[in-house]
Amino acid sequence: MAERAGVNQSTVSRALSGDPSITDQTRARVQEAANALGYRVDARAARLRSGKTRTIAIIVVARPGMDATEINPFHYNLLGSTCAAASEMGYQALVSFQSEPEHFDRHFIETRQADGMVLLGTSTNDAAWDYHHPILSRSDVASWGSPFTDHDRVDADNCAGARIAVERLLASGHRQIAFIGDTAETQKQFRERYESYVEVMREHGLEAGPPVWKPAAMRAEQGRKSAAALITSRRDFDGIFCSCDAMAFGVLETLQERGIAVPGDVGVIGFDGLGSGAHSNPPLTTVEPDFRKAGVMLARKALGKQKADDACRVPVRLVERGSVRKPTEG
Repeated sequence: MAERAGVNQSTVSRALSGDPSITDQTRARVQEAANALGYRVDARAARLRSGKTRTIAIIVVARPGMDATEINPFHYNLLGSTCAAASEMGYQALVSFQSEPEHFDRHFIETRQADGMVLLGTSTNDAAWDYHHPILSRSDVASWGSPFTDHDRVDADNCAGARIAVERLLASGHRQIAFIGDTAETQKQFRERYESYVEVMREHGLEAGPPVWKPAAMRAEQGRKSAAALITSRRDFDGIFCSCDAMAFGVLETLQERGIAVPGDVGVIGFDGLGSGAHSNPPLTTVEPDFRKAGVMLARKALGKQKADDACRVPVRLVERGSVRKPTEG
């Protein structure tokens, strides 16, 4: 290979290992020679020499009793964007789905399986988050969805997103807007969205009602039950801001079953930007976080390249579909 590239063996070794002292021109000649001879770098040996695994472990926390096929699609969006970001940075992704205590594992870095870790998933699995809590403050660990506040975390800009949603409903003439979602202590993201909803309503001199939420195993069922409770409460409403898209799908189903037209009678907006919302009836208008930026922030934080402070609030945008009237019609 050295003979074919016209360099010595030491230069070949340094070029293939990514030594910055090697010029791009020389590196290209060495790589061309390697390709011609069918040579491939032994990645495992290279990692052993460098002391780095070039791997990020991504732990997806699921509800107890739930398998990988039942996980909220939002978390798959985050998983995919984090894997893509890791790949762009030259890292592989090791994915671990964890729902039951016998599967909990937080030692991927200590066992030299990964250089950093990302935790994401449902905040409702108390046992899983309690188990992982001791590592969440580490500089080589990033999280999304943690129920704790004593560590840095990457998250959507929930306050800005809720403001976008409520102001969009107001722009279409809706004034009696209800909030559907769980605002319990562990639901940090939902609570931030509710607090922003209250703030915007008050700014416009409107009453912000208490959150409406009924427990159920799945988010869609929570939405169905919560919408039914809202209707039977006889509380007047002409708009609904749902804390997440999965819940909004259930809300749409119940409204349709009760003969309430969307968006004619009631406007509905979700939060999460799920692609499946384009196929709901009607298509769901939603607030979408920038998944690509979310993946980059999570990967960089896990590799110690970015501190997850306020700068790690992922920007959001409104995705217009068909569950809210056009502003000019309000």
